[in-house]
Amino acid sequence: MVDEKALQKYEAHLTGSRIVVWDEKQARQLYKEGFYGKPINVKKPKSAEDVTSPLELSLTEALYLLEKGVLKVLREDGREMPVEELKKLAEESYRLFNDLYLVYKDLRDRGYVVKPGMKFGADFAVYQYGPGIDHAPFIVHVVPSSAKLDPIEIVRAGRLSHTVKKKFVIATISGDKVNYFVFSWRRM
Repeated sequence: MVDEKALQKYEAHLTGSRIVVWDEKQARQLYKEGFYGKPINVKKPKSAEDVTSPLELSLTEALYLLEKGVLKVLREDGREMPVEELKKLAEESYRLFNDLYLVYKDLRDRGYVVKPGMKFGADFAVYQYGPGIDHAPFIVHVVPSSAKLDPIEIVRAGRLSHTVKKKFVIATISGDKVNYFVFSWRRM
């Protein structure tokens, strides 16, 4: 969880469709504060000390930090980007962005570290403490509440999560509330 009082206001720049913290000292500190972003040209940092390059933030992370008041995003022309403009850019860039963002925000506000989960076939990998400290115990897939789930997809996700030793979670949005469904697999 971000402690808005303890954090300084970090400066990031919109470069094309990427959000980058160019200042390496700020990049290292922001990564240290909550494992935000991915250091450019650093494969898998074990700690904040391994962050020796600029930090690329996802649009989700940038919006979260911007809403918390700990990040300012500058457009290419140098003007500060308001929350609404960054949110619109994200909505245009990602299908289901609003649902993904609500889940991301809910998990972060609960104190979890949330990273992309693409390598696990899900939207997010969720850590209790952070990458390099523990393994992500959960993989979360965000599904619109109106979606029909194919049982084969659930079994496939369950097999994958079992193989990588993670709990498979489906997250849906009902109004502005996030609902989580955790699957347990048993031998019969």
